[in-house]
Amino acid sequence: MRRAAHEAPRPLSLALGGLVALAAAVGIGRFVYTPILPLMVEDLGMTKAAAGFLASANFAGYLTGALLAATPIVPGSRRRWLILALTVSALTTGAMAVASSNMAFLALRFAGGVASAFVLVFASALVLDRLSAAGRSDLSAVHFAGVGVGIALSAVLVSSLTAWDGGWRSHWLAGGLTSALALGIVAGLIPDRVEPVTVMTSHASRANPRLAAFVVAYGLFGFGYVITATFLVAIVRGSDQMRSFEPLVWLVVGLTAAPSVALWTSVGDKIGIARAFALACGIEAVGVASSVLWLAPSGVLLAAALLGGTFMGITALGLVGARRLSRGDPRHTLAVMTAAFGLGQIVGPTFAGVVYDATGTFLVPSLTAASALSVGALLAIVGSAETS
Repeated sequence: MRRAAHEAPRPLSLALGGLVALAAAVGIGRFVYTPILPLMVEDLGMTKAAAGFLASANFAGYLTGALLAATPIVPGSRRRWLILALTVSALTTGAMAVASSNMAFLALRFAGGVASAFVLVFASALVLDRLSAAGRSDLSAVHFAGVGVGIALSAVLVSSLTAWDGGWRSHWLAGGLTSALALGIVAGLIPDRVEPVTVMTSHASRANPRLAAFVVAYGLFGFGYVITATFLVAIVRGSDQMRSFEPLVWLVVGLTAAPSVALWTSVGDKIGIARAFALACGIEAVGVASSVLWLAPSGVLLAAALLGGTFMGITALGLVGARRLSRGDPRHTLAVMTAAFGLGQIVGPTFAGVVYDATGTFLVPSLTAASALSVGALLAIVGSAETS
């Protein structure tokens, strides 16, 4: 009995370790760029196209990392790769504070993107497998809540440093130091252990022919959410009427994202994962459209809430649904989904930035993104019978 009581907290510790890992590498490593972006644009005189290209460099790294994670090039302990990726994420985030050229910015964001993909793939494969073996798959919601927690934390960091007249370099440094602290927490909460040797097979992602539609839907989701996720704070900062809401908007995204995985996991249990995925995409499309069609405080706060309340839920539903269709080691399927997602993310920010510089508005890019989310919702329904 004493042994059982001692081991009972271990699944929760694993889930919390996953939460901290995703908060550091994804919530901060990837998304802290959004609230820092307006400050960089003003100080460095960046065009929206250049800002979008810098975001796309991070997402190109994300795609590269996802593809690498699906190959035998990275054999061995998943925990070892997780810890290494967290270290790289912290270093590249903090190093943005001392970079001084566009090429350095691009290189750091690309490397940070590779690291964030590794963290998502390896942390999810490792934590979800161990939770499943312990009969506590319900704790996956805690793991995926890390992104929302990281976004909320990044909003607090940026708004606090801005209030103290800290420049954009101090914001990047604070993000890097916070991620470095998270590294030690993850190492303690996710202990090392001998893992069974698994052989990755190239046909794992073709275990179900309908998975292809799900993968495309996930890629459209990546394109559909990322334009608002990248430029929402810039949209608010560019409006005299809404500028005072700038510190609040990104915080709303994070606070609504944190519980969203539990919410959408519950919805998925009731109506099926693919149907829940489609419903969340439809709701997110409304938020994306409202960010440009309802240019008022209520409109942007609604956009922030609907974005935060859906995008991590959709991410979790997509990965969990795809994992159920995989056979053997789920790493390959998780990586293929992450790669599709990453490809959508690469296109989105550059497309939006170029169109903004040509038209002076994010209207066309955002409505295109909302349309992509709607198509993704329809494609997800195709696989509903397989992922319910």
